[in-house]
Amino acid sequence: QLQLVESGGGLVQPGGSLRLSCVASGFILDSYTIGWFRQAPGKEREGVSCISSNRGGPTKTADSVKGRFTISRDNAKNTVYLQMNSLKPEDTAVYYCSAISYTSCSTHWFVDFYSWGQGTQVTVSS
Repeated sequence: QLQLVESGGGLVQPGGSLRLSCVASGFILDSYTIGWFRQAPGKEREGVSCISSNRGGPTKTADSVKGRFTISRDNAKNTVYLQMNSLKPEDTAVYYCSAISYTSCSTHWFVDFYSWGQGTQVTVSS
């Protein structure tokens, strides 16, 4: 059974940092294009960042987090990370990762994903 599990969320003060992890079981993560998404209360889910499969392709990042968030892979650990720095209260949301069998992040990558796990809560507050 293919499964992704998110972890690493928590409560952090504005300006702080967190690193989220997305661990795969049942499949090899580096063969898939992976996206991080978030959903704040009362808002629609939005794409945060996308990393292409090991066959190559671009990394995409939403303008709202560009320069603050970085997506990366550790293939040995079958894990994708989202490093979040300079966090703001508006980053508060449940964060999800998702996998698709595309080679790379497309131009409109945020509409390509369709399967979600339980997510991890990130709260930015003083």
